[in-house]
Amino acid sequence: MAEAQLHDFPSLFSLKGKVAVVTGGSRGLGLHAASAFLQAGASTVFISSRKASACDEAVAALNALPNLAPGARAIAVPADSSTQAGVDDLLAQVRRHTDKVDILFANAGATWGEAFDAHPDKAFAKVMDLNVKAVFNTIRDFTPLLEAAAAANDGPNGGRGEPSRVIITASAAGLGVGTIGKQGTYGYSASKAAVIHLGRNLAIELGPRRITVNSICPGFFPSKMSNGLLEISGGADKAAQGNPTGRLGRPEDIAGVVVYLASRAGSHVNGEAIAIDGGAVWVRGELMRPGEAKL
Repeated sequence: MAEAQLHDFPSLFSLKGKVAVVTGGSRGLGLHAASAFLQAGASTVFISSRKASACDEAVAALNALPNLAPGARAIAVPADSSTQAGVDDLLAQVRRHTDKVDILFANAGATWGEAFDAHPDKAFAKVMDLNVKAVFNTIRDFTPLLEAAAAANDGPNGGRGEPSRVIITASAAGLGVGTIGKQGTYGYSASKAAVIHLGRNLAIELGPRRITVNSICPGFFPSKMSNGLLEISGGADKAAQGNPTGRLGRPEDIAGVVVYLASRAGSHVNGEAIAIDGGAVWVRGELMRPGEAKL
């Protein structure tokens, strides 16, 4: 039956020859995603974060992976994307190597934990600037390179090829209640809800320009950013026990979703926010004691 036939299924999740830019790519979820892009066949993955030394370390680890495509490489492009000048610098560095980008993974982010009554204005401003405004600025300024990649995918007779992809790192905290109490992350939770909705708006704006925009919403993954909150909430084991799946996130959980969204398998997904938290967002409705931490 014709319905049983799938077009070139072996390449469905392939990123062969793709060019990706990963902000906040030197560690944590960004590094997991960068590793996944390369191992799925991407030819070039640009790694960006504020610290040049961190970018260099990440690039060295990525380029030492044993199963990369011939010639595939990670390239360090350190920049502070929290400022417009930093975004300009990042774009200029990438343009020195390529005139097109297939995948933009907007992952750079920050958090701030402090009690509600003492929560400073500077904390809210810092988190919103990086987690929302910088994401918008980065996507806006990389759009010409994303459009160029989509155009390059067209067939010789005008057939429309694969769209380019924007993937935003949001958080399960943007879908439900985040951390409250002594280390309340009010700006973080608000910023992640905002960037999810920003992604939906950009999906409608950029879809006709052959660029899809989706968000991922991780729950607790052991990382530098989340380890402090895990400690406050009683440790990783306690957090895992409270998850419907009985565990925290693993690197492969991020890798699978970002490769899906970036590959042909996810080409008709646009404007979505995908929770990667084992279902924990659905058990967070219970009242929390003061000081209890949840993502």
